[in-house]
Amino acid sequence: MEKQEEFKAFVDSEIVPVAGHIDQEAYVPDSVLQKIVDKGYWGAALPAEYGGANMDYVTYGLWNEEIGRGCANLRNIIGVQGMVTSSILRWGSQEQKQYWLPKMSSGELKTAFAITESQIGSDIKNLQTKAIQVGAEYVISGQKKWITFGQGADVFLVFAQCEGQGIALLVDRNTPGLTIRPISGLVGFRGSMLAELIFEDCRVPTDNLIGRVGFGIALVANNGLTHGRYSTAWGAVGLAQACLNASLDYISERKQFEHYLKDHQLIQQMIANMVTNTVAAKQLCFRAGQLWDQNEVNATFATSLAKYFSSVHAFKAATDAVQIHGANGCSSNYPVERHMRDAKIMEVVEGSTQIQQVLIAQDALNIMKN
Repeated sequence: MEKQEEFKAFVDSEIVPVAGHIDQEAYVPDSVLQKIVDKGYWGAALPAEYGGANMDYVTYGLWNEEIGRGCANLRNIIGVQGMVTSSILRWGSQEQKQYWLPKMSSGELKTAFAITESQIGSDIKNLQTKAIQVGAEYVISGQKKWITFGQGADVFLVFAQCEGQGIALLVDRNTPGLTIRPISGLVGFRGSMLAELIFEDCRVPTDNLIGRVGFGIALVANNGLTHGRYSTAWGAVGLAQACLNASLDYISERKQFEHYLKDHQLIQQMIANMVTNTVAAKQLCFRAGQLWDQNEVNATFATSLAKYFSSVHAFKAATDAVQIHGANGCSSNYPVERHMRDAKIMEVVEGSTQIQQVLIAQDALNIMKN
């Protein structure tokens, strides 16, 4: 766990002090992102040949846990970088990997994963954004919504339909015809700098196609979403741990009816549940990471299990932490208020709780048949 101690020290010194400000201002300063880049954590999961830190899956998970404990918004943004880079690493050509990945791992190019639309969330096979090939270019028209880090990204991995088949294209933010509109007023993940993307006959070189026509949804998108679920699962463990830490501190300092809260049995029950489920969630994440590192076929199934359990528990831990804090827990002066709002979003992103339940049930049936 030496690396986790390294991650923890960095998060405690550089991230925790600014997490509340990021939430309140709904903005991540470039200086904060640069600190992550300077530590070599931005391209954490990328191979060294592309400038990455070459972390294995378990180590990458521990990094997501710690950054998630410190700031759910930064974990979300980092997770999105991994969704894009892992997709290029898996499905891009050698030329694309050599050109794009070093720029992304160094932070020169920051990215966003543009798949969700106003009317299309989990139903990604029915995307309304269209792309038409015209000579050596694709012309894109349509809209994307709820795009994490859409306000700050330099390049977007955009998913669209081309003659009835899914495609994935890298689109520069300065492409003529692309309009970026910030989204505000969110319940949680306020500092994740979400945006709406409007494409009006945006022309993109065919060289920016990741994979082939027809690969976009079934292969490229699902690769990225699985990576996002893995990152979110570990981040949820970190958020649950932050709720537990805050609650342990509070019950040791706060008195009611002439006794510290820690001496009240109903409070002890809430803490016991929080501890047990946080440990269990982390073990599910460990198992998923180990399966990915071993290139096991059931790694995707394990990732859905981890994302489902961890995100559901994180929200329960956060609501219990607010309950333990009482009226103070409803104030921005205490971090558990922010944790509760962010935890709710974790049950929605990268496949909602209900989508995970469907995937888990379907995979379980297939595994049992085999």
